[in-house]
Amino acid sequence: MADARLVSSLSRVRQRRTGPLILELDLTDGIAEEPPADPVSALFTMRRTRLQDVLGGLRRAAADDRVRALVVKVGGSRIGLAVVQELRAAIGDFRQSGKLAVAWSESFGEFVHGNVPYYLATGFDRIYLQPSGTVGLTGVAVEQVFFGGALEKLGIEFQSAARYEYKSATEQLTESGFTGPAREASGRLAESVTEQLAGAVAAGRGLSVERVVDLLRRGPFLAKQALAEGLVDGLLYRDEVYEQLRREVDVPATLLYLQRYQRSASIGDLPRRLGNGVQGIAPGQHDHRFVATIYAHGAIRQGRSGRGGPGGGGGMGSDTVAAALRAAAADEGARAVVLRVNSPGGSYTASDVIWREVVKLRAAGKPVVVSMGDVAASGGYFIAAPADVIVTQPGTITGSIGVFMGKPVLRELFERVGLSADVIADGPGAAGATMFSTSRPFSDAEWERVNEWLDAIYADFTEKVASGRRLSADRVHELARGRVWTGADALANGLADEAGGLHEAVAIARKRAGLPSDAPVRAYPRLGPLDQLRPVESSEARPAARGQLGAGTLASVFFDGWGPAWRFAAAAGLPPHGPLTLPGTWRIS
Repeated sequence: MADARLVSSLSRVRQRRTGPLILELDLTDGIAEEPPADPVSALFTMRRTRLQDVLGGLRRAAADDRVRALVVKVGGSRIGLAVVQELRAAIGDFRQSGKLAVAWSESFGEFVHGNVPYYLATGFDRIYLQPSGTVGLTGVAVEQVFFGGALEKLGIEFQSAARYEYKSATEQLTESGFTGPAREASGRLAESVTEQLAGAVAAGRGLSVERVVDLLRRGPFLAKQALAEGLVDGLLYRDEVYEQLRREVDVPATLLYLQRYQRSASIGDLPRRLGNGVQGIAPGQHDHRFVATIYAHGAIRQGRSGRGGPGGGGGMGSDTVAAALRAAAADEGARAVVLRVNSPGGSYTASDVIWREVVKLRAAGKPVVVSMGDVAASGGYFIAAPADVIVTQPGTITGSIGVFMGKPVLRELFERVGLSADVIADGPGAAGATMFSTSRPFSDAEWERVNEWLDAIYADFTEKVASGRRLSADRVHELARGRVWTGADALANGLADEAGGLHEAVAIARKRAGLPSDAPVRAYPRLGPLDQLRPVESSEARPAARGQLGAGTLASVFFDGWGPAWRFAAAAGLPPHGPLTLPGTWRIS
């Protein structure tokens, strides 16, 4: 029995290496962008689908004669619009090889929006839907809950200031609805996304844009309605989809996950790549010239990046990202850097630390190309601004060049419930010690200091954008003022240079560095297990660019972002990572 199992296993391995393949991919559980920051993260996320594996696997499969077709399960809303656009473009490149690409879904939204997963599905040759499923094509809207009226009834006043009228973060706590500028910006955001959605669905399904806009108004659609409207090609269960696909391939083919295909192919290709790399290398030379990819993901905070738990999401530490940029500058093999930014911003000073290292890296003669993910706004745009080239997807949320701050005043609430606050200050000059107290409002002198601080940050932010983007100060101010843009509008306004994703960013980096079109791309820095476990020698050592296992407490995160004002920021429900933060959850679904 054991011998039979061994023979069967070897036969399957041989079939995967030599026989026809049908590749499959499941995107319903989302997709990870950055590599794990430490061994524990690697263990917990070893089965997660990674963007680089998918993109690389699709490119490899397009040129692999063994691969006959691709089938992808689409659904859920765990992938943002910009990453979906990157995946959709890669699917389009795969289809150009003449191979069949099929999308199927149990449901494009079950009592929820399904716009983005359906948008992805329209990039395939065919779309199949389970007979009990729906197509949640429902149009695009921006919704915000406002607490101004509730806080007023509770006796809480929220004092805030921002630079400028579009930086509407604190309006959620002071207003009962959108102000004029916020309504204008949000309306344009929804309009831009609708244009992208309608145009792509129309092209993918062979419909007019006007017809798709009408469908967006009338959705969602039950399965039979979706079939009648031409939104799907058939109503099939999973087994029926796979059976039909096998019939069309018309040869006995092995089913293999795309990420397994890519990883095994990369391992099998290692001897060839190593062999090519060592030919003709003189003593002292590097055996590889490569593009380093540095990931800047999450809210920006001071200190080291933290994993925060088995699922990740600990935020971006300025020490960690800055150390990675320094290491790339010192590494002779790293000839260019792609900085992948997916961040709503955070701490102003932490953003400035990263900004400085990007500037120094460029000064060292190494091109820096920013690839924007789903969000690269506020502090996320701050760190992108000095790059040689900014590459964005049309659906990326970006801009928000501005700053805000504020504090809740609980004096009236205290009076209503019988609470009181008393202060002992050290001398008459210590009044500023209670400046950020929630028991009293700002004095006129304190407001002057707050506004001076905001003016200084805004001036620094816009000056750095003007320098990095080669725009006049007046033009930057016109585009800034806290306004949020889609990537499509950012491109039109000069806040970004090229449309595309990681693939396009890497191609630009290779060209600018004078590297061949197949030069290696490495997630940077690459650290071995011992490097990740042993103590770091200095802030200049490559292991300094690793994340911190178990990020600090919420209080420390607030303090890193807001400094002495952290208590009022926490009490007010402000984003913990600082005044250059895009508030709320920004994912287009």
